[in-house]
Amino acid sequence: MKNLELILPFSIPPSGLENDLIKAMQTPALARLIASAKRSTVKNIDPFAKALVHEYLLADELEGAHDSDPSVTLNRMQERGLRPTEGRWFTLQPVHIHIARDHLVLTDQRRLDISEQESRVLYGIAKTAAEEAGMTLLYGDALTWFLRADSWTGLTTASADAACGHNVDIWMPDGEHARAWRKLQNEIQMLWFAHTLNDEREALGKKVINSVWLSGGADTLMTQNKPTHTAHSFGDLLTGSDASSTDTVCVLLEQLSESAINSDWGQWLTKMQTLESDWFAPVLATLKNRQLDSVTLFCSDAHRLTSFRLTPWSLRKFWIKPSLQALFTLKPT
Repeated sequence: MKNLELILPFSIPPSGLENDLIKAMQTPALARLIASAKRSTVKNIDPFAKALVHEYLLADELEGAHDSDPSVTLNRMQERGLRPTEGRWFTLQPVHIHIARDHLVLTDQRRLDISEQESRVLYGIAKTAAEEAGMTLLYGDALTWFLRADSWTGLTTASADAACGHNVDIWMPDGEHARAWRKLQNEIQMLWFAHTLNDEREALGKKVINSVWLSGGADTLMTQNKPTHTAHSFGDLLTGSDASSTDTVCVLLEQLSESAINSDWGQWLTKMQTLESDWFAPVLATLKNRQLDSVTLFCSDAHRLTSFRLTPWSLRKFWIKPSLQALFTLKPT
């Protein structure tokens, strides 16, 4: 591995909290990396785009209209060891939608605590409803299922993370077959409402699983612009099979996403400290030792993206003091 790229969704802090967060952060390695790096132009996408900016980055779809989310479902199926038959497949996720004062809001799926057993029960009910509608539903994992709907070509969808915390009316599937989707969604919702599983969840103080979210329609495998690797830490990455590669290795670090989407900035700080010890500090040391030719940090929030690129020569600028200001005061350049 000669070149390392780290994609860090929600590493750009929200407007208005920059000063409080920067005072609380103890991340000297990240501060050194940010201050020494060459920053790219800030990329902005429409606030109503149907996916997060880093999701478009991974799909090589940053440019152009964003009236639907990337077609990632077949890739997700492949990651889970499924080999789908030909057809158009969508990701289907069990979710909780809560009633705000005058609209419905999608809750972050990560915080629902859906067990494998619960998911299997809900999946079985949804599968029956899908089959009665002439469709196929496959189980991926507790949070992710896959629906085949060949006729739904042209149906535009939004990723669940893009829709979280917003009025779902804006983010619901749209197009010629939107009515057919809503009919299936309503059927699943009614069947789940009548099941004792949600009564049991309520008794335990958990949110009910009262709806499903559709996204990522695809009939071909998407060629990702940035195929990503997984590792719990930089040390794990160095001992893995990618360590001997001479190519660029890209790692998606989504640890900050849950806390940012849920505005849990105390947890965000804790996760950032973990990234500092597991990634930023050892990456900085490795770059200093010239064991890497370059490091690039892709930093984003929901709609803005920028990158910070360093080489060992970047760290020779001894007069530059470690600082997070270039990350915390981002403006289009």
